[in-house]
Amino acid sequence: MTLKIVQRKVGELTAYAANARTHSPAQVAQIAASITEFGWTNPLLIDPDGGLVAGHGRLAAAESLGLARVPCIVLDDLTPEQRRAYVLADNKLALNAGWDDALLESELAALTASDYDLSVIGFSEHELARLAPPDEFPEVTESIPTPHECPKCGYTWA
Repeated sequence: MTLKIVQRKVGELTAYAANARTHSPAQVAQIAASITEFGWTNPLLIDPDGGLVAGHGRLAAAESLGLARVPCIVLDDLTPEQRRAYVLADNKLALNAGWDDALLESELAALTASDYDLSVIGFSEHELARLAPPDEFPEVTESIPTPHECPKCGYTWA
């Protein structure tokens, strides 16, 4: 299969009505911010009739940005069943990935050190705070009792 990127008018594209993946307005805004920051780096996947196979969030972001045309790859060799399955696979397979926490922390630290605006990479402030170690740890000057309880018998001790 030879993949060719073509430009299509946003108004000529049709979202897949049975798309089970949802995109909140906040997430669409994140995608729009990413497109603004990095450019259009991931073409939409469409069928020969302009039906969307993958990229529903990117299309919504393009509409919110007022873009007239978007890059697409036409998947003209998939059966209707394959297209239907790929709509699900495209989203689920990405969710099955994990993170190397040490490398993630290192990359975030490097971006933070260069004063890069982390708001465009999709992590919430809560996630970033959880990933970044604090600059200082508070000094504990008193003993804090920590009670423990056996989950089987209920015996408690400090």
